[in-house]
Amino acid sequence: MEEWKMSIGTLSEEVLNRLSKMLDNSTCGWRQLADAVSGQPRFRCSESELTSCSLQVLSAAGSPGRALLARLADRSCSVDFLLLCLRKVDHQEAVQYLTTTMAEMIWITEQPQSQQAPMGSRVLLTCKAAGPLGLSYQWFRGKEEILDETGCTPQLILCPIAPAHQGHYICRVNHGDNCIFSQWARVRLVRSENSSSPGCSSSLFPGSVSGLRIIHQPQSQAVSEGDSLFLECKAEANPPAQYQWYHNTEPMPQHKTRSLKIPCVTTTHRGQYRCKVFNIYHEAWSDTATVTIGPSSIIEASWVEVDRGLDSQEIHRSTCGLGINPLQQMTKQRLSTKDFYATDKVALLIGNMNYLYHTQLCAPIADVHELTNLLRQMDFKVVSLLDLNWQEMRSAVTEFLLLLDKGVYGLLYFAGHGYENYGNSFMVPIDAPASYTSEHCLCVQNILTRMQEKETGLNVFLLDMCRKRNPNDDVIVQTGLLKVTANIVFGYATCADAEAYEVKREDVSNGIFINFLKQRVCEDEKVTVMLDRVAEDMGRCAITRGRQALELRSNLSERRSLTDRIQTYECSASYSARNLQWAVAHVLPASHCLQFDCGVTVQLGFAAEFSNIMVIYTRILEQPKEIVSCSAQLTDFPEDVDIDLKKSNQETLLEAGSLILIKETLPSPEVPSLYTRIRSLQRLRRDLTFTVCLHYTYSNMDEEVQERQPVTVGKPLVSKLNLHEPRPTRACSASSACSLDSFNVPESSLLAEDFTSVESTSNTWSYYAQSGRQSSTTDPPTSSRIANIPEETDSPELFDTPKPLVASKSLPHSQINDTNYKFSDMYNFQTY
Repeated sequence: MEEWKMSIGTLSEEVLNRLSKMLDNSTCGWRQLADAVSGQPRFRCSESELTSCSLQVLSAAGSPGRALLARLADRSCSVDFLLLCLRKVDHQEAVQYLTTTMAEMIWITEQPQSQQAPMGSRVLLTCKAAGPLGLSYQWFRGKEEILDETGCTPQLILCPIAPAHQGHYICRVNHGDNCIFSQWARVRLVRSENSSSPGCSSSLFPGSVSGLRIIHQPQSQAVSEGDSLFLECKAEANPPAQYQWYHNTEPMPQHKTRSLKIPCVTTTHRGQYRCKVFNIYHEAWSDTATVTIGPSSIIEASWVEVDRGLDSQEIHRSTCGLGINPLQQMTKQRLSTKDFYATDKVALLIGNMNYLYHTQLCAPIADVHELTNLLRQMDFKVVSLLDLNWQEMRSAVTEFLLLLDKGVYGLLYFAGHGYENYGNSFMVPIDAPASYTSEHCLCVQNILTRMQEKETGLNVFLLDMCRKRNPNDDVIVQTGLLKVTANIVFGYATCADAEAYEVKREDVSNGIFINFLKQRVCEDEKVTVMLDRVAEDMGRCAITRGRQALELRSNLSERRSLTDRIQTYECSASYSARNLQWAVAHVLPASHCLQFDCGVTVQLGFAAEFSNIMVIYTRILEQPKEIVSCSAQLTDFPEDVDIDLKKSNQETLLEAGSLILIKETLPSPEVPSLYTRIRSLQRLRRDLTFTVCLHYTYSNMDEEVQERQPVTVGKPLVSKLNLHEPRPTRACSASSACSLDSFNVPESSLLAEDFTSVESTSNTWSYYAQSGRQSSTTDPPTSSRIANIPEETDSPELFDTPKPLVASKSLPHSQINDTNYKFSDMYNFQTY
């Protein structure tokens, strides 16, 4: 129900004070609630904030629980999330009180608006409310109750309007002993020569303010990040109407027409939109349109794959063909004006957070997700991976290089710890030792050398990491000789010998670089122009000024853009092979329906978060009448993968570690499910096997009965690539220095050989592999295996709960007026 989505700030003081008293205890109180809400990054309280809450006991009227609820209200915590957390801490009294209160609660859904009208016209004041059945309405002018026939309805009609009707109006909505008042609305009489004009007659504008009528209301929408937003409000008016759009009650100065267009939305665009329509005599407000911003609609694609089989071309359509994004439509309309194109576009995104011997980070999971969605809108084949060790990073880059060919646009993004020595940038894996050197890391410049050997059309590196010098590393790494290709772009999140920061936002934690980049990356501009604008945006932000500044290094001579179209006719065979290898490693396991001896049918569903993270959920489809309780739980997972047993088989996605995925976005959300989140699929050495354990109880028995069935689902997503295995080293070519010891990239892939659904296409891949290597005579023979690169299938964000940061440095709190983002509690990407 909609009332559960409201912020707890809308609750009355009486309700909040009552909850506060319940929470002011040490055994099951506000501290336990603070721990429970910290599962959502935006609701996590710092130690200083918790101390401030506890100090409220020193005041006679102080309440730690009330202080915590106030902080949650300031961060727009919803009532349903509060109830979920109260249940998690098992605070039965508060759960019962809040549930009862919400069942009896009345709330205004449409407020009456102040209006001006000429003599003799018709004015309509509307107050709509929701709540229990049997609501009644009472209208008042000042303190005087209106007793006519419309005075007890949601709409008060004043017709014909006379001087006696001027004044302030308010509506009271009642249900038993409960009541709520609307806001005041002022009605004013306008006396002018135009009051009798045809444009202001009640016959021309029946049912609304004379002279002004809204004929088309903006509609609520749910869109994905990177999509376009279009809202429209039409009105008939005399004199002609003017328009002003509002977002969350704040005016939008750039939007003063009947249509509101935002070409590339981000999470900052979510909220409520209204349009004020007015002329010199009249004013009216549109209905409220609620816009929700979610991830790409991938879950539907995942289930299409599960239900329709593993045909590779169908997978490709279901993943990328859920509808042409408006950004893509606009790009296609401009094709005739562009001179440059790509033969394909491939991106590798790596986010390292959970370091073994260094400060853990919060931002990479959100940054990789957001950039993945935006790049996919521009037709990039995206590979998104989290928390890779040294071997896995090397292998991932190897597979990435296999997707490159002549004219392909290649983009590498890395978020995590890093450093820069003697002009070379190094990415730090999660297993790097405390005193790491270049031997334990990956050199970006070596990767660039190998990309150039592929004769790529554009090489873009976006490095969201520190660039401080590493005092433990005095080795000067000799990279291969770079060719003069005039197609290289380096976008550094910070300057040389400086640090990069991440920032806590309302919903998830983001790095500063991505906060600004995502607003510009889809612009149809030369890459360097786009990054220059990102740098300018960062420079105007008060909290980053003097601390972090984007640095751009480029020799790009042509006007190449990330939005350039893909033209494949010159190398259709290699393009088809890339599509094939990219699609195969994105295949989710097929849906399983298990029949148990007791007559229960269990369905297994699968969804992909990232290329190496998957969620499995179980549902009871059928059960005999004599079974009164039944649940299907997963157990006995292999040790290769990473599963938090405390968060497995949970009733909600949030409890399973998913911060953003909404249950309603899954197929048949009304069916109860248990969710289990599997990470580190890249370390899976054999087929993924587990056991479905069915727990059930008969109506005439007290003891619980169990049945178990083993399940094997093959190697899902990126696990087919065996990234944990070392790749064979490659002999140095004439164009590459033999000093590439720290990073040798082979020309072979280790895809599992038993993927039978694509055996017939092996010859196609062999042709691509051979044609792509004609320039080298020292390469080993082409592997008969099919190389595949995973990409995040279009599923919603399923974030693992970020661990608390231990930062050695943080930026001060500041109120920012020159950016749409709220920056607070900023943390350094500490690398040493």
